[in-house]
Amino acid sequence: MKLFGNWSYPTAIRFGAGRIKELPDACKAAGITKPLLVTDRGLAALPITTAALDLLEAAGLGRAMFSDVDPNPNEGNLAEGLKVWHDGGYDGVIAFGGGSGLDLGKVLAFMSGQTRPVWDYEDVGDWWTRADPAGIAPIVAVPTTAGTGSEVGRAGVLTNSETHEKKIIFHPKMLPAQVICDPELTVGMPRAITAGTGLDAFAHCVEAFCSPHYHPMSQGIALEGMRLVKDYLPRAYADGTDIEARAHMMSAAAMGATAFQKGLGAIHALSHPIGAVHHTHHGTTNAVCMPAVLRFNRPAIEGVLGTAAAYLGIDGGYEGFCAYVDRLNAELGIPGNLHGLGVRDPDIDALTRSALADPSVGGNPVEMTYDNTRALLEACL
Repeated sequence: MKLFGNWSYPTAIRFGAGRIKELPDACKAAGITKPLLVTDRGLAALPITTAALDLLEAAGLGRAMFSDVDPNPNEGNLAEGLKVWHDGGYDGVIAFGGGSGLDLGKVLAFMSGQTRPVWDYEDVGDWWTRADPAGIAPIVAVPTTAGTGSEVGRAGVLTNSETHEKKIIFHPKMLPAQVICDPELTVGMPRAITAGTGLDAFAHCVEAFCSPHYHPMSQGIALEGMRLVKDYLPRAYADGTDIEARAHMMSAAAMGATAFQKGLGAIHALSHPIGAVHHTHHGTTNAVCMPAVLRFNRPAIEGVLGTAAAYLGIDGGYEGFCAYVDRLNAELGIPGNLHGLGVRDPDIDALTRSALADPSVGGNPVEMTYDNTRALLEACL
């Protein structure tokens, strides 16, 4: 292990029940006078979105919204959003929702003043330096789920609809200037989404904790994030109005996304192409893949997960941790394999190639090859 790394930690976060009322003030703090609220189709007509627009209108900030966003946002959604942006003369984005609304909103703000195709800014090497920083609009992020943690991230995931690949678009200035984490916004989440998003946060923490890279701050945050999920996700799933559980899960989501600066791994390397091709829910796909990946990585993580198990109060070390994950998935209604998630007749060879091309591969503690990755996919199926 080399004691060497480049670290950057998150932004201004307004955390607490009822703090959505501060949305106009957050826009002011970010230097936004004419915001475009970006969310997904499912949220567009819900009361939490209408209330947010009411707050903006009452403060003289208008009530503009773009919501033509798919569950796995793509370049077509981006192009339509950019047209709305330029036609309306907006000066900032409110990224509102779960991972799809947050990611599309952030990428839209990033691309609002760029001249090259979006794929030229994929998170590869120093491609982010191709961007004009002055062309990146300020962002206020408002998560309405507790999973992705995109509100504290410097990237957005965009699906290439031609190649069916998920691409990570990265720039340091994509980090939102202001974040409002109001757990009351998550109270209406369906149980299946509560489970899938919560296990997404757990996967972020688990993979960050097991990553071989050196980042002790992320290591501590990942471990405590796992504890919050263990203690509070079952409560949030059982009673969606449990505001204490909802609040701790919102913290865990932000912690997971903060922690995975240390790295992600095979869970995400598999989940990204599966979601892009088969349109599965990202967090739920992570949950389905997690048990097989934990066993795949056993030679490198047995001791690490033993440490985590001890902190979490799980008996049995590594084996106990794996058994706990199996039980948690079952208790939260997660399918036991990808077939149960609706993946039918997959092209395993194509998925294997895409998984190995995913940036998350570099953070997996066991080297991923064509043969062992193909076998891992078959185990998930």
